Amino acid sequence: MAASQDQSKNRVAILAELNKEKKKLLQTQSVVISPLGGFSGVRGGFRDLRDQAEQHHVVQQQKAALQHAHLHSFGYFITQDSAFGNLILPVLPRLDPE
Repeated sequence: MAASQDQSKNRVAILAELNKEKKKLLQTQSVVISPLGGFSGVRGGFRDLRDQAEQHHVVQQQKAALQHAHLHSFGYFITQDSAFGNLILPVLPRLDPE
């Protein structure tokens, strides 16, 4: 019976320690600084950080694709999100009717 009570006390002590550590972690991570600037909360923060990083990566790819297209082509291009995954789209210039 005494061993059972000792195990119970140990479990309660372990759970209390885990809860204390959990509260410390939540307090220290209540605000996450984004590498792209700005702050976001922890609850959605990691997802927000991932989304911001992906968006930043897409913007960088668009810029690189646009520079490459302007250097190696005679056409006009714009950056545009596409349902087909195209980073840039060719644009035909408008001609003034004469």
